[in-house]
Amino acid sequence: MSTSSQPEPVTGSDDASTPPRFGPGRVVQSGLNRSPSSAVAYRLLDLLLGESMRPGDRLPGERALAEELGVGRSAVREAISALEVLGVVETRAGSGTYLRSNTSELLPSTLSWSLLMDQERTSELSVVRGALERSAAQLAALTATDAQKAELAGLVEAQRGAADDPEGYVAADVAFHRVLAQIGGNALVGELLATTRTLLRVWFDRAVDRREDIDRAIAEHELIVEAIASGDAVAAGDAMERHMATAAERILRDSSPES
Repeated sequence: MSTSSQPEPVTGSDDASTPPRFGPGRVVQSGLNRSPSSAVAYRLLDLLLGESMRPGDRLPGERALAEELGVGRSAVREAISALEVLGVVETRAGSGTYLRSNTSELLPSTLSWSLLMDQERTSELSVVRGALERSAAQLAALTATDAQKAELAGLVEAQRGAADDPEGYVAADVAFHRVLAQIGGNALVGELLATTRTLLRVWFDRAVDRREDIDRAIAEHELIVEAIASGDAVAAGDAMERHMATAAERILRDSSPES
């Protein structure tokens, strides 16, 4: 019986004809424009797809991965966070990061999204999210009750109150967009938006750590709420489109290879 809870050291092969345990070539072609953490995430997927890893196995340590891949430990941490968002791995406090038991079911859908995440794909996903958010804002302007309009305004106030707390702001921002989608009444739009936000979560969390970005986003949210409150679907859609454009700029800024 294998005792695979302690993984083998991460080493390359001496035989140039033998594919590496992990690295470019198994999951994705090399040469794409992706950030260090995205490249690391793909290479971690190479490792997870390899024969040496089994459900429940512990991944090599952060330092070993950073040294093997020639990247900083922060890039490794972000890559692991991305894989954890997707449910591919789980981190156990004081123990390490482990391959989840249902990874064989998760990996095909993960890879089909071409996720984790070269910059081109990040940009494409941001466009999809923008179109869905615009539709949600237009629907909300047509259907929102007075109570729902007040709820949206309250969520903007919650964002303002958390402006100096990036984590608290992210929570209030997510709530705002979730409630807005729910007001529109199209469950599928809401579900698709939840999926796109999850896929962009790693970059989004990084993109709102500057006070000037948070203040700008709050101001954009206020314009969206004003348009919805007046029942103007065109203005609501336009305000959301502008907001999504600046949000995409922030995400792409922080997902670029130079970030």
